[in-house]
Amino acid sequence: MFSFANAQKGTVLVQGNMNYSSQKRDKDWGESKTNNFGFSPKVGYQFSDNWTVGVEGTFSNSKFESNSSNYETTQLATGAFIRYSHKLSDFFSIYSDLGVGFQSAKRLQDNNNISVVDEKADGFYTSITPSVLMNIGKGFGLNFNFGGVRFDSYNNPNVGGYNRNFNFNLGSTFSVGISKNF
Repeated sequence: MFSFANAQKGTVLVQGNMNYSSQKRDKDWGESKTNNFGFSPKVGYQFSDNWTVGVEGTFSNSKFESNSSNYETTQLATGAFIRYSHKLSDFFSIYSDLGVGFQSAKRLQDNNNISVVDEKADGFYTSITPSVLMNIGKGFGLNFNFGGVRFDSYNNPNVGGYNRNFNFNLGSTFSVGISKNF
C-alpha cells in the first residue's frame, strides 16, 4: 500500500492505495490461477489541525481461471470520508477514517463454455479504519493500519435479495503506507 498525503491545516490531502496478488495452484484435478488488482484513491481538505473531510473511491478486479470455470469480478465504490487525527508527539500521531458510500459489483462467469452467468449488484458501505502515523522527517511519514470495521450491503436482483457482510478485522490485518506533507 502506498499513500501520499498532505496533512497540514488549510491544505489538500491526496492519498492512494494499490494492491496486487497472484496465485497459481496445481492440484491432481487441475490447475487454477487467480489475479487480484485494486486501487483506492482519496482526496480531502484538512480544515483544522485535527479534521479532514473528502472523497474516496475504489476500483478492484479479480480474475479466476481453472479447468472447469472462469470468472471475473469488478467492483467500484465511491463515497465520502471524515478523518480525525491527534498528534501524540513530534514523532507519532493517531488518526481514524470514517467512510460511507455507494458501491457496485459485476461478475461474469463462464462454466467451460456451457453457460455464462452475468451478475450485477449495487449497494452501500461504511467503514472505520484506525491508523498510526510515524514522522520520519522532512515531511515524510509512515502510516500503519491494523484493520478496522466494515459493513457492506449489496442488492442483487439476479439472485433475489440482499447480501450483507459485517467484517471486524481489527488486529488481524496489517498494512504500511508512506505519506508526505507538502
